[in-house]
Amino acid sequence: MIDIRLIREQPDAVAQNAKNKGYDVDIAKLVELDAERRTLQQQVDELRERRNHNAAKMSGGRPNQAIIDEGKQIKVELSEREGYLENTEVVFWKLLKAVPNMALSDVPVGSTEDENVVIKEVGDKPHFDFQPKNHAEIAEAKGWLDTERAVKIAGSRFVYVKGDMARLEFALWQFGIETLTNRETLRKIATDNNLSVSDKPFTLVLPPAVAKTEVFEATGRLNKQEQTYKIEDEDLWLNASAEHTLAPMYMNEILPESDMPVRMVGYTTAFRREAGTYGKDTEGIFRLHQFNKLEMESFTTADVSLDEHRFMVAIQEYLMQQLGLPYRVLEKCTADIGRPNAKGVDLDVWLPSQQQYRETHTADYITDFQTRAMKTRVRRTSGDVEFAHTNDATAFSQRPIIGIIENFQTAEGNVRVPEVLKPYLGGKEVI
Repeated sequence: MIDIRLIREQPDAVAQNAKNKGYDVDIAKLVELDAERRTLQQQVDELRERRNHNAAKMSGGRPNQAIIDEGKQIKVELSEREGYLENTEVVFWKLLKAVPNMALSDVPVGSTEDENVVIKEVGDKPHFDFQPKNHAEIAEAKGWLDTERAVKIAGSRFVYVKGDMARLEFALWQFGIETLTNRETLRKIATDNNLSVSDKPFTLVLPPAVAKTEVFEATGRLNKQEQTYKIEDEDLWLNASAEHTLAPMYMNEILPESDMPVRMVGYTTAFRREAGTYGKDTEGIFRLHQFNKLEMESFTTADVSLDEHRFMVAIQEYLMQQLGLPYRVLEKCTADIGRPNAKGVDLDVWLPSQQQYRETHTADYITDFQTRAMKTRVRRTSGDVEFAHTNDATAFSQRPIIGIIENFQTAEGNVRVPEVLKPYLGGKEVI
């Protein structure tokens, strides 16, 4: 959540930002509630002080009736004011949590994802002397995907991934993990992109796949209708990406500045409802209810957090370049970056079967929006305590596999293996 002081000082700017992001939040009502709760809190504090003063008069002997009556009156008034305060707080906090994070000034204003801005295109798109197939056609013909039996077992948009395609996926995870845990590689990526950031490696983490409601809400990621599955009769939700349980890892903790940056790369199976998604996106492994992800998460101080975001984007580009996949980089507009984000960047891979780019990576710059709700702070070397900043970004999902299969397909229906993945596939050049 954002700082209430910013809303008090710049209500019009906060309201316009919410509108730009597509959120209908009554900022005027929030400011009114804030003033009301502060007044009530002052009244409660004064009544509690009066109660204590009155109680002191009663000690050391039998109090007179006037003191007793005053105590009763204070008790009635205090109970009434505390009730008003409690009710006001409930509405206030619910409304405050609905306010989206402030977008940075360089984020393009747009009402749909169609208004995202292409920053650059990288790599050569393949040219085939045959009609290229989509990844599902190739995988099913090779026996790598079994959708029919998965539907029998779990329903639509679940799959069995088998054979060399399963091995290709594990090769992707291993390559990503080795990249993110290698200090020399990270230093080179930072240097090549003129970024003055730490070369501290990411720590590999296998996080829980579920989170409590309170925890999920603190991250600003609980999307009940479109995205998140709830476990029946439990206060637990299935994660929709590894950062959803990595981000709250340090809830209610103060981290020393000497530990910064805290960088993690988490692997988990993720679950998404993907409500309202139909058509070709449901073929193969493009948009499943269950999928695997390798996700970056970091905690930094405020002064370096934007460069940390740029560093994560640079890592994503490095990974795609090493795979030899053609891709583009998008600056996401206000309507597409999401409620917790101050800025967002996507990487899209070129898919020959669709003759268009499709998303494989996203990088979220979140500032202190999550840590303010999670109460995750940093104790600076000066002794000052401030909210940490968070960043998260995709290392790999399963979607680059789609890009590999389609861009490196052969006329015979095989797939050439990217050079960097060959060591993880026993040196195979073609699968």
